[in-house]
Amino acid sequence: MKILHSKIIGDSNKHVIILHGFLGMGDNWKTHAKKISLEGFTVHLLDLRNHGRSFWDDDFNFDSMAEDIKDYFKFKNISKADFIGHSMGGNLAFYISNKLPDIINKIVIVDIAPKKYENVHESILLGLKSIDFSLISSRKEADDKLSFYISDERVRQFLLKSVYWESESKLGFRFNLDVLYEFSKNGISNEFKSSIGFNGPTLFLHGELSNYVNKKDYELINYHYTNASIIEVPDSGHWLHADNPNFFLEKTINFLNS
Repeated sequence: MKILHSKIIGDSNKHVIILHGFLGMGDNWKTHAKKISLEGFTVHLLDLRNHGRSFWDDDFNFDSMAEDIKDYFKFKNISKADFIGHSMGGNLAFYISNKLPDIINKIVIVDIAPKKYENVHESILLGLKSIDFSLISSRKEADDKLSFYISDERVRQFLLKSVYWESESKLGFRFNLDVLYEFSKNGISNEFKSSIGFNGPTLFLHGELSNYVNKKDYELINYHYTNASIIEVPDSGHWLHADNPNFFLEKTINFLNS
C-alpha cells in the first residue's frame, strides 16, 4: 500500500483534509492550514498521487485518487474528516462524497461545480512540455520559456513551485507531467448521471471573476447537494483563496465551526 505524502498542522481529533488542484501540492495551502489549525483542527496537507512529494503511478483517475484517500485514513487511523477541495481537488471531493460518503463530515468546495469541463489547461501543459531540463538550468530560464505560452505571471510562479533539483546539476518537475497531460485530455472533471446524494453540510465558494462556476450552476449544485450553501467571493478569480484570503478564511472557518 502506497501512502500519500502529507504535512500535518495541528493536534486535534477534528481533522480537515485539503485536496489541492491540478499541478499543485499541499504546500500551496500552508498559510491557510496554519490559520485553520488555530481554530482547533488538525489539517492534513496532502500531495495527491503524481503531485508534490507523493508517489508517481501510471494509473491516474478519480477512482485511484479516492482509494489513496481511503488508504491514508486507514494509515492515520482517521474515521471521519472535513474536506476542502479546490478545482481538481474539489472534483475529487465530489467523487469521494459519491463513493465514500461515510468518511466525510462537511465539505468546502472551492471554485468548481459537479459538471463536465473541457480541457482548460491546454496552453499551460504545452508550455510545461516545451521545457527541456537538459537545456534549462534555472527557474528564470524555465519562466522565460513558459512566458511564451502563459502570460499570467502568477500562474507561472504557481507552476514553478514544483520545479526542484533532481540532482546537483539537473532540474525537474515534482509532478508527473506525462501522466497528467494524458489525464487532462478528458477535461479533469466529473459528470454525474444521478444525484450524488451527500446529505452533509456543504459550502460552495466561487470567485466573482472566475469562469469556472456561475449562477447558472446553482441549480445543478443544489440538485446534487441538498444541504449546500453557495457564496460568491468578491474580487476573486479561480484562486479565490489567494485573491481574497480573509473572506475565504472567514467563511470557511465559520462553516467548519458551525
